[in-house]
Amino acid sequence: MGALTDYWSVSTPNCTLSLSSTTTSLPFPPPPHVGDMNHHLPAIGPTQQPPCLDRLTETAALRTGGLEPEPERARCEWDFALASIVSSSSDSTRGAASDTLGVIEFDHSDTHIATGGIARKIRIYSLRSLLGGFGVGEDDGDAAIIDHASAFDYYICTPAKLSSLRWKPQSGSRVIGAGDYDGVVTEYDLERRVPTFERDEHGGRKVWSVDYTRWDPAVGASGSDDGTVQVWDTRSDGENCVAVVKPGSGAAVCSVEFNPFGGALLAVGCADRKAYGYDVRKLVEPVMVFSGHAKPVSYLRFLDTRSVVSASTDGCLKLWSVDDSRVVRTYRGHVNSRSFVGLSVWRNGGLLGCGSESNEVYVYDRRWGEPIWLHGFKNDQAVSGGGGFVSSVCWRQTGEDDCTLVAGGSDGCLRIFTGQRR
Repeated sequence: MGALTDYWSVSTPNCTLSLSSTTTSLPFPPPPHVGDMNHHLPAIGPTQQPPCLDRLTETAALRTGGLEPEPERARCEWDFALASIVSSSSDSTRGAASDTLGVIEFDHSDTHIATGGIARKIRIYSLRSLLGGFGVGEDDGDAAIIDHASAFDYYICTPAKLSSLRWKPQSGSRVIGAGDYDGVVTEYDLERRVPTFERDEHGGRKVWSVDYTRWDPAVGASGSDDGTVQVWDTRSDGENCVAVVKPGSGAAVCSVEFNPFGGALLAVGCADRKAYGYDVRKLVEPVMVFSGHAKPVSYLRFLDTRSVVSASTDGCLKLWSVDDSRVVRTYRGHVNSRSFVGLSVWRNGGLLGCGSESNEVYVYDRRWGEPIWLHGFKNDQAVSGGGGFVSSVCWRQTGEDDCTLVAGGSDGCLRIFTGQRR
């Protein structure tokens, strides 16, 4: 796209775009050389097929001569172990109500973790310190019990409760964006520990999710209770954002995620029980609609270039095909009827992780609809308190045969699990 005129704007019932005269080009990737966005989603950067897809290809190759193989039963090909527990004190009920962990995020180097929640703090941890000498893949033993006060590297106080965090790409793990209960999106410089960017365009309504594009890290999006997705540019000093999108009927937007593989797709999960896919170069209307959940869609995550996973308070996860918006598989086992319990995907291993209102963390293999592993928080010695739920989870995106899963609870405690392929 070329240079803009003095002022370029487009208004539609679903979308308002505006760019100032100082902008020389659209902050979006160039148009593709293919037609239908539904079936030809272009990749802006290099893409790789996760190793787990090789096994799926092998299974599909068995379907010859018109004969279908017997359905495989779910099996766990991993040995998981609880490495450490980070707790506010030996009494897990103390301070739990004021320190529920709503979000956990690994940085892009997968060496540091950020957490946020009710306590109005962004805590930064080194993964090495949280493992407490427990190596990935070691046999399960007594988990290390670590106090929050000594576990984190540092923290930043925030003016409101936090519902979302996302490390800014290409920032060297120095910058993190946060969405809060007051409807404000703030960017923090972690080296100086000060806010450097702020947007307050959601009318004071809670921001549930924030994310950045990979093709231009200055461009991000936020989804809110006000029923809008705001697309913004941190280089802009003006009051207007890049775009405003109102998916569906204007129901609350619970999740936003740009294609992490570099494509032009923005995935949006809403309280109207649907998820949507938008081409960021033309946000007038969705290019795909994922319809099948019975309750609000709380999370949406890309599993690979052609698949997304959704979570809903109807108590299930769903794997969707980006090509035709159909449901590939439904995952059931965890309990989720009213709370945000987290969703994370480990792309290399094809594993899905989520929390549960039964106070357990669940792991699914993308190939089967039943869980392959679960761990009850209430069973952990020294910090068991009963009640509560697992409120956030996050996979470390490294390796193929070793993995790390971090889970947070409504009790304010972190659990770090390691796994090794058998």
